[in-house]
Amino acid sequence: MSFEAPNRTSMIASYMQKGAEAVHSANPDVIVILSGLNYDKDLSFLRNRPVDLTFSGKIMFEVHWYGFTDGQAWKNGNSNQVCGRVVDNMMRISGFLLDQGWPLFVSEFGVDQRGTNVNDNRYLGCFLGAAAELDFDWALWTLVGSYYFRQGVIGMNEYYGVLNWDWRETRNSTFLQQISALQSPFRGPGVSKVHLHKVIFHPSTGLCVLRKSMMDPLRLGPCTESEAWNYSPQKILSVKGTYFCLQTDDLAKPAKLGIICTDSNSKWETISDSKMHLSSKAPNGTAVCLDIGFNNTIVTGNCKCLSKDNSCDPESQWFKLVNSTRRSTMTKTSSLFSSILNFPARDFLWKFSGSV
Repeated sequence: MSFEAPNRTSMIASYMQKGAEAVHSANPDVIVILSGLNYDKDLSFLRNRPVDLTFSGKIMFEVHWYGFTDGQAWKNGNSNQVCGRVVDNMMRISGFLLDQGWPLFVSEFGVDQRGTNVNDNRYLGCFLGAAAELDFDWALWTLVGSYYFRQGVIGMNEYYGVLNWDWRETRNSTFLQQISALQSPFRGPGVSKVHLHKVIFHPSTGLCVLRKSMMDPLRLGPCTESEAWNYSPQKILSVKGTYFCLQTDDLAKPAKLGIICTDSNSKWETISDSKMHLSSKAPNGTAVCLDIGFNNTIVTGNCKCLSKDNSCDPESQWFKLVNSTRRSTMTKTSSLFSSILNFPARDFLWKFSGSV
């Protein structure tokens, strides 16, 4: 349930607490979910008036977040700028609860599964990046593909539905791949299986950056197979537990792993308003961004769509560095990595590579 009267927040907050106590009294074993204002997107009134209840440990706050929550901003604006603005606003009016240690449940999100809605398509990559980074719980609108009767229409199609009209097949398999990485939490209770590390998540595909060996190019693959990355204060992205770092080569060439990690081509900045472009300097000094090449290989290219242009699609260059404590299925370091780490000249190289 959501309320549309922000000017009555004091009264609503009072009733919210009474309702929560009533639910708890009826069943002390259930989670109590508290909703926001303005079509369930605004919980900012809790900054100055936090809930005061007789019980604890089972409160969750919920919000709704769609592309149309912000009108046609995604269609009419630059995706990077709109993403930055929308996420900042979400954190201001509801996401701040995560920083305070409360569970936040995005109980409704979704897109037109036909893939023809520009506003929804641009919103989705930004939403998935934020969902991975913030690791909030979510529920999708919706599973159903049609309704017996809705809005005066018999058999009305539900284009936001995962299933098609007759409920026999999925409407959009690409979308299911995009959300697959988020169907399990990246961290939190029950997920703390390994030390905190980073994964490099690509929202447009729902995949993560993987390496098979020193000889094979980096490419996208299932996030369950991503090994641990470390992002240092010096902005070095390295494979955790090794001395190998992500480096750029020439423009349009595959990104690579290297061992001399002090040059500018080993430093990666998060740029653009979306904070999802990973930018470095090629050996010739050209600014480049991480991108996706043929067969999901990881390459570098000219940084695109950073501002102003509302017709440009930046999503191939959108990556999110996500904190994770998931255990990866990639549990063994390749023998090639081990042999390099043990060759006689390693002490000489470490003097120049620094600790990453």
